[in-house]
Amino acid sequence: MTEVFHQVYSPVGGSVLLSALVASLPPLLLAILLAVLRVAPWRAAVAAAATAFVLAWLVWGMPLSLTIAAATHGMAFGLWPISWIVVSTVFFYNLSVESGDFDVIRLSLARLTGDRRIQLVLVAFCFGALIEGIAGFGAPVAITAAMLAGLGFEPIMAASLALIANTAPVAFGSLGIPVTTLGGLLAPMLGHDTQATTQALSAMVGRQLPIFSVVIPAYLVVLYAGWRRMIEVWPAVFVSGVTFAVGQFVVSNFVGPELTDVLAALTSLASVALLLRVWQPAEEFTEGARLAVAPVGPRDTGPRVVRAYATYGVLIATVLIGQVGNLPGMSKVNPPANVTALLKCGQVGNKLCPDPWLGASAAVEPQGFRFPVWEFSWPGAYRMQDGKPAPLVQREAPVVAASSPYPLSYRLDFLATAGTLVFLAALIAFVPMLIFGGAPQALATTLRRTLRQLRLPVITIAFILSIATVMNYSGMTSSMALALAGTGVLFPFFSAWLGMIGVFLTGSDTSSNTLFGPLQATTAKLSGLDPVLMAATNSSAGVMGKMISPQNLSVGAAGVGAVGREGEIFSKVIAHSLILTTLMGIVAMLQAYVVPWMVPRL
Repeated sequence: MTEVFHQVYSPVGGSVLLSALVASLPPLLLAILLAVLRVAPWRAAVAAAATAFVLAWLVWGMPLSLTIAAATHGMAFGLWPISWIVVSTVFFYNLSVESGDFDVIRLSLARLTGDRRIQLVLVAFCFGALIEGIAGFGAPVAITAAMLAGLGFEPIMAASLALIANTAPVAFGSLGIPVTTLGGLLAPMLGHDTQATTQALSAMVGRQLPIFSVVIPAYLVVLYAGWRRMIEVWPAVFVSGVTFAVGQFVVSNFVGPELTDVLAALTSLASVALLLRVWQPAEEFTEGARLAVAPVGPRDTGPRVVRAYATYGVLIATVLIGQVGNLPGMSKVNPPANVTALLKCGQVGNKLCPDPWLGASAAVEPQGFRFPVWEFSWPGAYRMQDGKPAPLVQREAPVVAASSPYPLSYRLDFLATAGTLVFLAALIAFVPMLIFGGAPQALATTLRRTLRQLRLPVITIAFILSIATVMNYSGMTSSMALALAGTGVLFPFFSAWLGMIGVFLTGSDTSSNTLFGPLQATTAKLSGLDPVLMAATNSSAGVMGKMISPQNLSVGAAGVGAVGREGEIFSKVIAHSLILTTLMGIVAMLQAYVVPWMVPRL
């Protein structure tokens, strides 16, 4: 039987600083392989995960069986629910492209106005946020950059503007995966339920990014046409930014992260479209465009446009209905009795399950409606104590006030998870496609194409989550946090920069949250700051680094046919990344010390 592992935070020469430097090797290796050597992301993730595994085992002294348990738990979490959400959302998007709905929406936006400034706001900001909310993972930049170029924008400018616009929505991208992932990692560290932790993080991010959502549309138009030309279209700029910001705040705080971008983007799109019915700029601005008239193609009929938008309405309705039982204030129901008995077999120690490889199921209340959710102890991370499973990992001072168990549990929610709901929405949305003459085999063909498209990203996600879990449970993350705590009162400002650097290196807010979110939370606790604020800042500030990440630069360049000119795009966006990160650091400082009431309490 594996003995209890007590975390040690200065295993290298008894020095926290040296230990922190060694602990930084896995994310540093990942960064070098991705950004410098341009190694395939899945290979880089495997190499970094192997490095974290060896360091946790041989340097931090975590027993081999526990190290294996942490590594496999991280991979399992990366596969379910994270990768399942990714697969479902990209499948939904690919199906909308296959059915022609996506092109109908794209052309309907292009016809709303011939003014390049308003087209920029509609396409890059509003529609880009919608695609970010549904698909994420580079799709918004590739799509909106290509759309802008097709509307007549100069290619390098189109890619640059698409990258800058892809900021405020990113933390809630792909049905809230960055926040959902962060909540799953932080819940055991903070001693709270995963749902409550995720909701608190969602609310906190929703109290930071709306500040930037108001500004980004005006920022884009000023960069493209200048301050005076932006003032000429201020009604459209104001309506798009404010309606998106309000939607982002309301949904993130009172519903959750899954539909924040989708609902906010649709609200912003609808608001600008309604505005354009009663207001148009005095002068239509077309300067700087390569094409005098955008080639928008033949006009679709009204019913066809309605049907295209209804596809996304199905997505919203399905996710909202499926999440009813998960909204704040809703209760849970017990799993079936036979399943509960199976999950508790490790607790009662019967002959069929004498060891604690399956721990007790999560506590549930019988009243109210909710989809069944099962949570059990992860194999190899628990031992039996007084007839109950007890965690084998103990966190120690000064990371916690007193030695305390660090649970490693796994949550299965087959029906309520966002991935299942989105997949169901895709099946429902496919029915009209069949009615209007679509090929029945298109569903299976699109699903196969999606799985081929995502096979390597799924591997990458699994191993990156493995890195984070091994570093968290071995104490490597805490070693880095103890070193960072030395920045004192300035940590909130540096927290923003750490988040930005994480996305710059990995190209993903989800990956940055996975690598540095627990580090931010631990450092916050050591510094006397709120861990929810600092972890959320990692995500909110991380979005500012996406425009300069090598992966996104490549996506933007490919979208406008400018492969090989990534350096030009980088030179146009780097200053804006630094400016926006600095502003986010200031916001975090204000929320930490001046307006702490803005931070939600767990």
